[in-house]
Amino acid sequence: MRGVLEVPESLLPINEAILAGLERVEACFDRQLETDIPPVADLCRHIERYRGKMLRPTLVLLTGLAAHPEASERLASGADLGTLWTDEHIGLGAVVEMVHMATLVHDDVLDDAEIRRRGQTVNALRGNEAAVILGDYLLAAAYHLCSAVESREAALAVGDTAMTMASGELLQLHHREDLSLDEPTYYEIVDRKTGALIGLSCSLGAAASGADDATVDALKRFGRDMGIAFQIKDDLLDLMGEETVIGKSVRRDLAKGKLTLPLIHALGEASPEIRGRLLREVKTLAEHHETPAAGAAVDQLVATMRDLGSIDYARACAEKIVDRAKASLSVLPESPVRDFIEFSADAVIDRRF
Repeated sequence: MRGVLEVPESLLPINEAILAGLERVEACFDRQLETDIPPVADLCRHIERYRGKMLRPTLVLLTGLAAHPEASERLASGADLGTLWTDEHIGLGAVVEMVHMATLVHDDVLDDAEIRRRGQTVNALRGNEAAVILGDYLLAAAYHLCSAVESREAALAVGDTAMTMASGELLQLHHREDLSLDEPTYYEIVDRKTGALIGLSCSLGAAASGADDATVDALKRFGRDMGIAFQIKDDLLDLMGEETVIGKSVRRDLAKGKLTLPLIHALGEASPEIRGRLLREVKTLAEHHETPAAGAAVDQLVATMRDLGSIDYARACAEKIVDRAKASLSVLPESPVRDFIEFSADAVIDRRF
């Protein structure tokens, strides 16, 4: 089931409410993509499998509850939490998921990925041209839906965030195969590519519930930090995970010349001799990424990064950023909803896919 976390029993009512809310988001999403053109409809049905735990719309709903003055009282009385979400919450949840889906479709083209959610990517199934246009279709659908949202500020924020995400992708492309990439630039890339949309999701939910500017800004900071930590974990999974467990193509970052935090750290910490060996292995992987030699190169890279403490360093960085994210939640009163949001942040570090 979508949106399910293994939460403590005290948080189960919120989890059930989120599940029901996500069903409304999915229905809105599907309505927005309805078309009478069969090939387009087929592709839209195919990307339904891209939906995972729907983190971004979940955060719209959660922060909408956290900022709503009636949420705690309703939770205590056992009343339905779902009625606190307006059509604006649901529509904005669909918008952020559409923008996210569009980036997944486009990223698979850039990465030559063949597997997503344990199924074929759109580019593997129909080619790069169809995948690029489908991503554009999703973005257009998101902006169309956003134009129906009552809040002009929300619509402007969605457009601004999409530009931020695209600039992050362009920055990463600029630094492709840049073996001197430093940590500040890496963090700027992941903040723009991943943090921006998760931060937007948190701020949209709170604003739609009437939160003041200080609360909206704090929740946006929470989301951006959560997004950065999420991406560091994603980078670790790409490096060390198994495709059958993660459900998507792995080890694509190195093959495409994208340096991530563990390798940046390793190159900075290594002796000249070991650094030279790392660079040779990266070059081997880039040139022969579809061969057995590439697999051996990745295994050796991972082993060296472990020896240098770079894997543990990246994990520790992600944990510190999650702690910083949770500190931003101090703007909210203590409540089960706040506990659920903190639990969601911790789940970013603990996930295996």
